[in-house]
Amino acid sequence: MNWQAITFDWNQVRAFLATLEEGSLSAAARALNLTQPTLGRQVAALEDALGVTLFERSGRQVIPTAAALEVAEHVREMGEAAARFSLAASGQSQSIEGTVKISATEMYSMLVLPDLIEQMRIDHPGIVVDVVSTNALSDLRRREADIAIRNADPSDPDMIARRVGNEEGGMFATAAFVAKYGPFNTLGDLANAPFIGFGSDARFVEELNARNVPVCEGNLVARSDSHLVHWELTKRGIGIGVNGSDMAALSNEVVPVLPEVLKFEFPVWLVAPRELKTNRRVRLVFDALVQHLGKLQNAGKKLHKSA
Repeated sequence: MNWQAITFDWNQVRAFLATLEEGSLSAAARALNLTQPTLGRQVAALEDALGVTLFERSGRQVIPTAAALEVAEHVREMGEAAARFSLAASGQSQSIEGTVKISATEMYSMLVLPDLIEQMRIDHPGIVVDVVSTNALSDLRRREADIAIRNADPSDPDMIARRVGNEEGGMFATAAFVAKYGPFNTLGDLANAPFIGFGSDARFVEELNARNVPVCEGNLVARSDSHLVHWELTKRGIGIGVNGSDMAALSNEVVPVLPEVLKFEFPVWLVAPRELKTNRRVRLVFDALVQHLGKLQNAGKKLHKSA
């Protein structure tokens, strides 16, 4: 081994890794049981030793530079090796503990992730899943989340992305609603049916008209920009609502409306920062999500076909 090539202090590397993982100097200091000034000096000393800038400061946040991301995988390997050394020396078994942030829409956050978290509590009780419920795209570069569930094709080449399939969607209503306003055998049968709007009324109607649904804004009896509110209004029989078939499969309160005609598909992606994919804890949750979402989509397809 070339001992002369090792010019840094492990404590400094540990401070860098903790800051990278936790997302801020204050959080890293708490994780290592250090004061923030002490940890900040260790990170600065490592930058001086390596001759590179590892973090850009933005208020209280620290943003890893390209150099930091380049060395991150090697540093994590060092951290994991150090952890294995400590466990071997103490005769303990390796454990996986810590927090993993998952960013998802409010529908996924409420209806999909609780089942996953429940299973994770059984299989890996040391992992704490932090749900970031938002319909906006979380900034993974700024560590707003470790994993994101998205329906848009990822465009950032620095991200690890895995397509877990296509989600089928459509229009849904309660059986009582269909009995009252139906039957709905053709698109023309929807001309006088009440609908639950989402987003802009005009755009919602335009999208339905583009699918040859003969409705106007007068058909909209309620609306909401919230997916959860929109779905609750649908389940109460107030009008016809739109949702993914996998979401509808989790409820026995709705049935598809003209599923062979009023159906659409969109991709489901899991996205994570490239260097975080090498983190064993994040990778474990990532892989569990792949399986969980796959089972959910199969349930949605069965609902659509059985209608």
